[in-house]
Amino acid sequence: MNAPLALTTGEPAGIGPDLAVMWAQNARRVPLVALADPALLAARAKQLGVKLDIVPYPGEVTYAPGALSVQPVHVAGEVVAGKLDVVNVPYVLKTLTLATDGCVEGRFAGVVTGPVQKSIINDAGIEFSGHTEFLAQRCGCSTVVMLLVAGGLRVALATTHVPLSAVPALITRQRLTEVLDVLLTDLTRRFGIARPRVLVAGLNPHAGEGGHLGREEIDVIEPVCRAFADRGVIGPLPADTLFTQRLLAGADAVLAMYHDQGLPVLKHVGFGSAVNVTLGLPIVRTSVDHGTALDLAGRGGVDAGSFVAAIALAASLSRS
Repeated sequence: MNAPLALTTGEPAGIGPDLAVMWAQNARRVPLVALADPALLAARAKQLGVKLDIVPYPGEVTYAPGALSVQPVHVAGEVVAGKLDVVNVPYVLKTLTLATDGCVEGRFAGVVTGPVQKSIINDAGIEFSGHTEFLAQRCGCSTVVMLLVAGGLRVALATTHVPLSAVPALITRQRLTEVLDVLLTDLTRRFGIARPRVLVAGLNPHAGEGGHLGREEIDVIEPVCRAFADRGVIGPLPADTLFTQRLLAGADAVLAMYHDQGLPVLKHVGFGSAVNVTLGLPIVRTSVDHGTALDLAGRGGVDAGSFVAAIALAASLSRS
């Protein structure tokens, strides 16, 4: 990996700046540049009672303990830890835009994103459903897939941040075909798995119970799984038994139909150390598995496990 990773610290009032400051306290081997307001990072370091030297970037990337390379992006207003302010929403989106464009142009090897507060972005009058959708639009990708990784468990989503009532209409043959193609391709391209094996969950209880609890499995999911059978896809399987050790033992990933079907299981297994990966992009993107934790910002003692894991995985994926 020649180019450094880009880091966006997310919502300035949340724990994203804290995580960057704490990560910088240790020596490391991964080259990383934070796209952030230097004054914000310095103030948060002071609040946390630690030393932080800001090294301007472009320039040499620092690996020294207590120092962080920073490409300056300035907030519009005062930042108070734990207190949201719509005035700083453009700052959040600008860091994401600069990091994404830098990756596309080859100046960064990948981007690691800190947690954003979707509500405040929407309160500012900007439609924003999540990093995944923002990055897809910025990169001009029609189909991207959210994949969560916790140790050896990988869970991808057929739909992401939509109301549960909207999910059935989004489960179409075309959508599942595109999602499975991206998932299988990037399991090989990004993760180096020569022949991935993917388990696909049904949408309804008991995978529809032969049509008695819904026909989505019969009409949509099963035909698509059958079309991908020669590429290692198995399903649809009942979601309540799919995540048992016997079935997971030979699987490289699970495809869940909606957000809260697959992610509660994954976060039960690895919350605090899980990583969010966006597949289908021309760039590498990873993120933490948690939110902004406004109540913890500036107080110290936050668990940086997912943040550290996201950086390590981004470095590994960028090398592949």
